[in-house]
Amino acid sequence: MKPRPAAAPTVGFVSLGCPKALVDSERILTQLRAEGYGIVPRYEEADLVVVNTCGFIDSAVDESLGAIGEALRENGKVVVTGCLGAKGEVVRKAHPAVLAVTGPHDTEAVMTAVHAHLPKPHDPFTDLVPPQGVKLTPRHYAYLKISEGCNHRCTFCIIPSMRGDLVSRPVGEVLQEAENLARAGVQELLVISQDTSAYGVDVKYRTGFWKGRPVKTRMADLVQALSSLGVWVRLHYVYPYPHVDDVVPLMAGGKLLPYLDVPFQHASPRILKLMKRPASAEDNLARIRAWREICPDITIRSTFIAGFPGETEAEFAELLAFLEEAQLDRVGCFAYSPVEGAAANALPDAVPAEEREDRRRRFMAVQARISARRLQRFVGRELEVLVDKVDGNAAVARGPGDAPEIDGRVLVDRARWLKAGQLARVRITRADEHDLFAESLLQ
Repeated sequence: MKPRPAAAPTVGFVSLGCPKALVDSERILTQLRAEGYGIVPRYEEADLVVVNTCGFIDSAVDESLGAIGEALRENGKVVVTGCLGAKGEVVRKAHPAVLAVTGPHDTEAVMTAVHAHLPKPHDPFTDLVPPQGVKLTPRHYAYLKISEGCNHRCTFCIIPSMRGDLVSRPVGEVLQEAENLARAGVQELLVISQDTSAYGVDVKYRTGFWKGRPVKTRMADLVQALSSLGVWVRLHYVYPYPHVDDVVPLMAGGKLLPYLDVPFQHASPRILKLMKRPASAEDNLARIRAWREICPDITIRSTFIAGFPGETEAEFAELLAFLEEAQLDRVGCFAYSPVEGAAANALPDAVPAEEREDRRRRFMAVQARISARRLQRFVGRELEVLVDKVDGNAAVARGPGDAPEIDGRVLVDRARWLKAGQLARVRITRADEHDLFAESLLQ
């Protein structure tokens, strides 16, 4: 009688942080599965736990350190990776018992640590994984990371010190991954990076190949190719460079979701200079007007920082005035966080914490009124939505202007015939500050 093969060693996984970190987690999980490791959802089932951390702002550092501590208490064998891992001394000071610490987008180092502490038996059957890899998102949408790192040196940000300068992925590799995802049933690709507009700058827009056809390593050429896959394509982290104008006609023509995520961060010229941000408020307003002339239904999302060091009440008022003028659709605002290692921490005239938070609240109150007005334009119209979840006769969906987890939702009644992952037509019946309400047209 043949002996039964040994059970595959198991790994638990905790993934924190932004979508870029989520893609790193997916790559590590894909490699773990490819090598035959089992992935389990509970600490007690795992032979080892990997924690992918975030370290962008203080609250994220606290959350990451807390997650590492929980994994150590519940399991005991922990490998740490991700952005906080780039500051290994912080992790080891708080949790000296961790087995290994690696930085972000370093699958090889994570696997080396796993191999050292949890050797695996070879099994050609469990080594197989699907072409799209292992994903942490629902089956109907996925993040597509096109580059690593960033060439900007914004004074509030420490990402370049963690992830390095811009490194663009080969365009053929990106498009092949996108094609694999579409074949696997993904209905929405969310294009992400630290600076999507800069894609290809580091390789001088080198020509690559996909399906035997030449494609330049450039944002406009990439999204033109992605638009041929027949799925939603959504652009995130797009700096407002002039060449962004080239993709807006694709949105107007229905080949690309009419959605741009553009991190403006502020409007005061002096504060933007202190932040070392490109462009000016006047340039940005002109660009927004031009985009809306080409594609009237475009949704513009952005993020801002309130209470940046040295920001006066008058400069905060400039920011509010910009908000009123720009009439942005989706907006997030953060109270400035003095992240360790950020150059902005050395600037004079720091704004007190309570004032930073008060300005953030005032900013969001203005934006709530703007959002409510902007959403009213959809009432009475038909809209194509992507269904995320169905519960009885109600469904939670998203329209072209709604990225998962950060934007609003379309809440659909009379939806018993809909299914998660389905594209469907609905009629918008009303709106509030953040969400749309609709009835399904499929009866």
